[in-house]
Amino acid sequence: MSVLFETSLGDIVIDLEVDNCPKTCENFLKLCKVYYYNLNAFFNVSKDFLAQAGDPTATGTGGESIWSLIASETSSSTKPESSVPRYFPPEIVPKLKHTQRGTVSMAVAPALEGQKGGGGSQFFITLADNIDYLDGKHAVFGHVVEGFDTLDKINEVYVDQDGRPFKDIRIRHVIILDDPFPDPPGLVKPPSSPIRPPDNSTRIAEDEDPLATLPEEEEERIRREKAAAASALTLEMVGDLPFANVRPPENVLFVCKLNPVTRDEDLELIFSRFGTIMSCQVIRDKKTGDSLQYAFIEFDKREDAEQAYFKMQNVLVDDRRIWVDFSQSVSRLNTQWSNDIVRGPKRGQVPSGFAGREDLEETRRYRNQATHHHHQKHGGDYGLVFDVPPDQNGHGSDRGERRKKRSRSREKDSSRERRRRRSKSPPRHPTSKYKESERDSHRDRNRGYERDRRTRSRSRDGRSGRDGRY
Repeated sequence: MSVLFETSLGDIVIDLEVDNCPKTCENFLKLCKVYYYNLNAFFNVSKDFLAQAGDPTATGTGGESIWSLIASETSSSTKPESSVPRYFPPEIVPKLKHTQRGTVSMAVAPALEGQKGGGGSQFFITLADNIDYLDGKHAVFGHVVEGFDTLDKINEVYVDQDGRPFKDIRIRHVIILDDPFPDPPGLVKPPSSPIRPPDNSTRIAEDEDPLATLPEEEEERIRREKAAAASALTLEMVGDLPFANVRPPENVLFVCKLNPVTRDEDLELIFSRFGTIMSCQVIRDKKTGDSLQYAFIEFDKREDAEQAYFKMQNVLVDDRRIWVDFSQSVSRLNTQWSNDIVRGPKRGQVPSGFAGREDLEETRRYRNQATHHHHQKHGGDYGLVFDVPPDQNGHGSDRGERRKKRSRSREKDSSRERRRRRSKSPPRHPTSKYKESERDSHRDRNRGYERDRRTRSRSRDGRSGRDGRY
């Protein structure tokens, strides 16, 4: 006697032990007949242990036997509802053990106050061999004969801290292949299978598409949003974005199709009629310095940037019709990997960090620090004097004078080296006496080697019969 379970991960065929466990198999088959297990979820999955189902509430505390279900649904029952037990006595057969993967057992509920324990509707399927811990505690009544690949998929699902899969594994439909038991009195088969899960869960199953029931336009919009969020998360992981939810600034314009001769000052003068410009930069090649024909313009207010966007689109600048759009770059939000030149406010202009403060000394300090940062990053003349007042450590504008002194000393050293090369004289070592003595010792040692070599050659000439002067 067999039952086919169509789950969201595949089909499972269960062969029942009708001869050894008749009451348990009858309860199981009749529950399948009234669609009791349809759309039920596997609410407890333990890797390499078991997968449990059969509870309509998906909490592990629900479920009842077929006789209790009939009594609760029959309004014309002559007996009180409390007289029908919720569970039936389990049929634990000693020779049926949990030795093979795919063993199907009826979960035995413990005895509680006011009711006896036993079997109801909950069952489980083992996912590993030789689970001796369950022998004698739960009633084995069947074995899986087909669908072991489905058991492998169930065993590999991701679960939460309570053991429930993050994506529900549901029993879509149950087909009884053979039923030898007659229907109990009062059993009424529903006309159709339920269309909603009995536990009212909002989780989707493995084979469900949550967007399939939405209108086509709404479905396409949600899919694009999810794809964009996934792409942003990928860019954050590889380091191209500081964080996934970053948004480009709303007061920065991107201007392209510029004439190569257009300068920063020219572009700033043209766009300054729309409002205060914090920075205007034409992007240039680092090696050649040639214009790449696009620029970024940062306005003080977002309204000024919007007005410039609408007014300057397709305007002729230096015999070129430019294209204006809002910037999509977020490189300024992360200064660790930004290649942009750090530019401070103009002389007399209050920077954004000191908004509302008319302090020209702070403005000068801010601009000089930004310029110093740029020279440290990109190289430059370190002999310039920063007009920064002395700080709490006593470092102030005299740093520029010290740099000038170091530069003059380096020039003297380089000129001394050039004169030495021109005269072709060997460099003098600070420990010249030690070097001279060491050089003399090497010379004496070489002379000894040469004298020994001549002596050996004369002796060879004498022994070979050649007339040597020995």
